[in-house]
Amino acid sequence: MIKQTLYFGNPAYLRLKDKQLSFEITINGETKFQTRAVEDIGIIIIDNPQITITSGLIQALQENNVAIVTCDYKHMPQSVLLPIEGNKTQQERYEAQLAASEPLKKQLWAQTVTQKIKNQAAILDSFLIKSDYLIPLYKNVKSGDSDNCEATAAAYYWKNIFSHVPDFVRIPQEKEYSAPNNYLNYGYTILRATMARSIVGAGLLPTLGIFHRSRYNAFCLADDLMEPYRPYVDEIAYRMINEFGLINDMTTEHKKVLLEIPRIDVIIEGEKSPLMIATQRTAVSLVKCYMGEQRKLTYPEK
Repeated sequence: MIKQTLYFGNPAYLRLKDKQLSFEITINGETKFQTRAVEDIGIIIIDNPQITITSGLIQALQENNVAIVTCDYKHMPQSVLLPIEGNKTQQERYEAQLAASEPLKKQLWAQTVTQKIKNQAAILDSFLIKSDYLIPLYKNVKSGDSDNCEATAAAYYWKNIFSHVPDFVRIPQEKEYSAPNNYLNYGYTILRATMARSIVGAGLLPTLGIFHRSRYNAFCLADDLMEPYRPYVDEIAYRMINEFGLINDMTTEHKKVLLEIPRIDVIIEGEKSPLMIATQRTAVSLVKCYMGEQRKLTYPEK
């Protein structure tokens, strides 16, 4: 079953009632009451400082591995709350993750970079943008991406995919909230929360990455595994430009498109699957790699 992504952008009171998320929303002075089954929820986005959420509801959401995303004053996702315990065999999997050798992690990162660049090339092709430059890059990624093919590919990719956007640069701080960077950032945060949720559900530490390392980043592993999924968000951002134009202050209509990211179809192992399910398969494949049961990560292919 595909879990729901719920967005709250108006003042609301969220609480647990009869094992369900019960909420009161006030719009134009009128209060409305609704409920949602907690077990059907995958992600909740809180985008208003006047939203109250009870500790009882937070506890129920965490017991069901629901990612809670909060937004900043500019209505951009800022933080993700996830449960500490997400799997019954968590200790065993933690130990395997911590014991993973450097050669294994370098091979896994090479697989990740290869699939990311392949998906970037496919996205360019879908928009009739020349992608030949990327082909030798993804065919020659070495262990640990020692030649930094990812960065080389990124320079070409960003230069070309949004070449029709005046003065586009990915992502200087002064343009962080300007379209299409705002579309991309919002979408990546939804993707990151989806992947982090899958990692916790698979019984892995989201902090301990394959390649990404930072003392300030609690989601290094999510940042690793989401890389081949990023081009799907890029594709959505490209289509949003065609549909909405370059809008710096996103409306609910724009966010509604991005909130569908966990539900979009991807092809993984030759089968069509919702992205949220695909991230779970990716996380489980990493567990199997750590446990010595397989040597290849399972990623979607555009």
